[in-house]
Amino acid sequence: MNVFINKNIPEAGIKLLQEKGINLTINPTENVLSREKFIKICQENDALLSVGTNTLLDEDFFQQCPNLKGIALFSVGFDSVHIPSANSRKIPVGNTPDVLSRATSDVAFLLMQSVARKSFFNHKRILNDQWGSFNPLANLGQELYGKTLGVCGLGRIGFEMAQKCKAAFGMNIIYHNRSRKEDAEKELDAKFVDFETLLAESDVLSVHANYTAENNELFNRNTFAKMKPNSIFINTARGKFQNEADLFEALTNNIIWGAGLDVTNPEPMKSDNPLLALPNCCVLPHIGSATYEARNGMAVCAAQNIIALFENKKMPFCVNEEVYS
Repeated sequence: MNVFINKNIPEAGIKLLQEKGINLTINPTENVLSREKFIKICQENDALLSVGTNTLLDEDFFQQCPNLKGIALFSVGFDSVHIPSANSRKIPVGNTPDVLSRATSDVAFLLMQSVARKSFFNHKRILNDQWGSFNPLANLGQELYGKTLGVCGLGRIGFEMAQKCKAAFGMNIIYHNRSRKEDAEKELDAKFVDFETLLAESDVLSVHANYTAENNELFNRNTFAKMKPNSIFINTARGKFQNEADLFEALTNNIIWGAGLDVTNPEPMKSDNPLLALPNCCVLPHIGSATYEARNGMAVCAAQNIIALFENKKMPFCVNEEVYS
């Protein structure tokens, strides 16, 4: 089997693939390939190990790559793949669940505290020689003890975030999800609510849902207006969940208190984005899974999906299991 990897991945995954005698073509640079070049290489391979979301694997992609037998994503999210197109061709698509849940929830937790205490802004004050003398009324943040965390999408990452907030700050947990999560309700005393209640009652609203086109810019002028004026918006899922012009408006007009983003819309964010200049907004460059442990785990999961394909077995982490029926 010939496999194309469009960006290099940790050695843990490469080694597993090489031990199985799988032929690898690895993009030797950090540069994003043009769509034309990307498709040309995919046409010459049996499977794709896809790193990043820069190239959409849409109907046009599948039409141009008829020899492709499987796709292993180096991510949990699979919104870069048009699943119906894969299904119609019986092409399994695998992802990397679980292994990055802790790391990503750590970043959501980090952003929540950073926004609450305006840490990014205060760090900039030092760099700009604005430390100044003690002022009892200046640059005040807010405490999180006993407040309400609202989780939009209580999957593995959302559950980890809720656990941390409950343990550290005794926060009350409410959540909105496609279905109820009895384990969260039992372990965390979490309360299942509709989306409108989530907006109205959350002191911190953290997004952990899978992105779909139906959820595009779900958080916009209308939804921010329904949130508490002291609320903090956190997004470590996908940047397309938020309308950033509306978010800027909400932050500068005291509609909401603050925002912490590990994902942006579009991505990457430009350096002159006005959100970066706000004292109540903290932005990170999509580092949710950027730990040695998480990235090694992701590499192993992706390799295991490819190896299963190579051995004519079901991918262990398949997002479209219906292709096997």
